[in-house]
Amino acid sequence: MADPRSCRTIAWAGGLDGAVEMIDQTLLPGELKILTCRDIETLWEAIRSLRVRGAPAIGVAAAMGVVLGVRNSRNRDEFFENLAKSCDFLAASRPTAVNLFWALKRMKRRAEGLRDAGLEQLKSALLAEARTIRDEDAAICRAIGEAGQHLIAEGSTVLTHCNAGGLATAEYGTALAVMYAAHDRGRRFAVYADETRPLLQGARLTAWELAQAGLDVTVICDNMVAHVMRDRKVDLVVVGADRIAANGDTANKIGTYGVAVIASAHGIPFYVAAPRSTFDHSIPDGKAIPIEERAREEIAKGFGVTTVPEGVRCYNPAFDVTPAGLITGIITERGLVSPVSSDGIAGLLRDRTCQP
Repeated sequence: MADPRSCRTIAWAGGLDGAVEMIDQTLLPGELKILTCRDIETLWEAIRSLRVRGAPAIGVAAAMGVVLGVRNSRNRDEFFENLAKSCDFLAASRPTAVNLFWALKRMKRRAEGLRDAGLEQLKSALLAEARTIRDEDAAICRAIGEAGQHLIAEGSTVLTHCNAGGLATAEYGTALAVMYAAHDRGRRFAVYADETRPLLQGARLTAWELAQAGLDVTVICDNMVAHVMRDRKVDLVVVGADRIAANGDTANKIGTYGVAVIASAHGIPFYVAAPRSTFDHSIPDGKAIPIEERAREEIAKGFGVTTVPEGVRCYNPAFDVTPAGLITGIITERGLVSPVSSDGIAGLLRDRTCQP
């Protein structure tokens, strides 16, 4: 197959009458299949069921979903009515990843700026905006890789949690972009991908991506992180993010906080890689970040196998929040923020070109 570094996780195929095409990530690593979404309901289900996942990729999907929701509008009034309904509908799919809401706001802002335009011009403008969001994300991810690649030294070992690669973005990734950029320079290093329960994004997706790209990757169980760090088998941690508060507190896949605590206890640098669109300057700290809770079945009957007795409750938060004090630095397309502080982040976000 194509190198996952340049494989398009999600794209719009055709013109206004086209469709959203995405890799169905629920089938990996066993099957690489392209899912076609021709209506907003199918795309909403794809976001909710994690067929497309990762904060940047969800943002791209949301932008394209807006186009699906408005393209059959018969007049301008109906267009703006469908625009509002589509944005509200898509916003309800997943609550934690801020890129989703950022993309919806951007699409609404683009339409509002063309209030006096004709119907077909409005539709075409939103399709162009959605494609631009996808292309910008691909370029931003490569810039993140360039900004962070120097952190990975020859012969070192990196640990990552969940999947923040090309599958989580338009292409190339955020945390994995740092590794790809170092690898492209000929640097030799190893990667530990912890499995990331309960849906095993590390084992199923990150390991698949890195292996396809020719990197040295080893999968470990989540509860092995302390062991490998104690034995000095990890030199640094690089993870992605779904939302970063104004003070640097970072929401990422459940288990990230634990990895950060263990890394801190062993003096191991812990980095977050994310685009500026993942920063939510309206939220002062991590306490205000909404945490999605998912279905019991993901734990009790993961991948069709019953592992929890019937009648026993399961608690299944999809994310946790890592305090800024545990984060060595945040790698963005504009460079590295280190130490992580409200002032440093405010300086990064002062240019609001990518903000809602």
